[in-house]
Amino acid sequence: MNVKLKSILTISGWSMLPIDSTKKLSFTRCIRDGDLVIVYERYDNMKAIKVCDGSVLENRFGVFKHSDWVGKQFGSKVFSNKGGFVYLLAPTPELWTLVLSHRTQILYIADISFVIMFLEIVPGCLVLESGTGSGSLTTSLARAVAPKGHVYTFDFHEQRAVSAREDFEKTGLSNLVTVGVRDIQGEGFPDELSGMADSVFLDLPQPWLAIPSAGKMLKQDGILCSFSPCIEQVERTSETMRSSFTDIRTFEILLRTYEVREGKLDDFQGDEAGSLGSLPRKRRQRSNEGSNVQESTGPPTVMARPCSEAKGHTGYLTFARLKCLS
Repeated sequence: MNVKLKSILTISGWSMLPIDSTKKLSFTRCIRDGDLVIVYERYDNMKAIKVCDGSVLENRFGVFKHSDWVGKQFGSKVFSNKGGFVYLLAPTPELWTLVLSHRTQILYIADISFVIMFLEIVPGCLVLESGTGSGSLTTSLARAVAPKGHVYTFDFHEQRAVSAREDFEKTGLSNLVTVGVRDIQGEGFPDELSGMADSVFLDLPQPWLAIPSAGKMLKQDGILCSFSPCIEQVERTSETMRSSFTDIRTFEILLRTYEVREGKLDDFQGDEAGSLGSLPRKRRQRSNEGSNVQESTGPPTVMARPCSEAKGHTGYLTFARLKCLS
């Protein structure tokens, strides 16, 4: 195996996957100097910060001393000099996807979880990926194959690959991920990995060009997934798969989030989501049926409705299983 493919980065002090003294993944251990934490202000405002004794975080809630964080457990609520607070969360792949730097369009949690499930990725698997991009999926793949599996990810853009290496190093994943600079559409995957992969993931403009190489990399009964934003790409990819793959299926994941909170019906109907129309409500029993007696407002009600900003189409996921040799 060539040096570029085999090279593994040294793990830095930052750690996305905290480990205890037995080298097992653990988010129950206490935060240490040098750890990476996700500072949670609210659901739409989070940031990744390296804990450095002597440093401070300043935001609208006040000044937070990093030294106060050391020794706390992940999930702890910490206070500023003004009495404001934030939460210190473990840097899971799910949260990292929400705070990472976007160098390209990324896959989010709904697509990522579906990919890992349908590729049948478990600890110890060897996974190949082409286009690394911002590393959102790669991070979750690394967690899924840990502690003894490995992810080989490739990107044709050298600077993106360099940035991805830096991210995996600072998040403590470089022992699980190898990043290569390679045009998979034109050159295919390295021959050294032939027949070794449990699964392959493609996020390429012309994935059909890489399918023959992907088939050579897979073990018998291995699974291939291709992510494409356009249905025309899916059609051509599926046609190319037919010669060497079976069980070809395409999915589109549409995520609909609901807001659940306590309040009065008028509060829900009067805000910006009121265009959704009147919400269903239970009939109230009246002492005089058909009378014009005004209903009592009663206590607040817990109500649910779709959020006003629904996430639409991201792309199509096409899965196929390598045909077994007879």
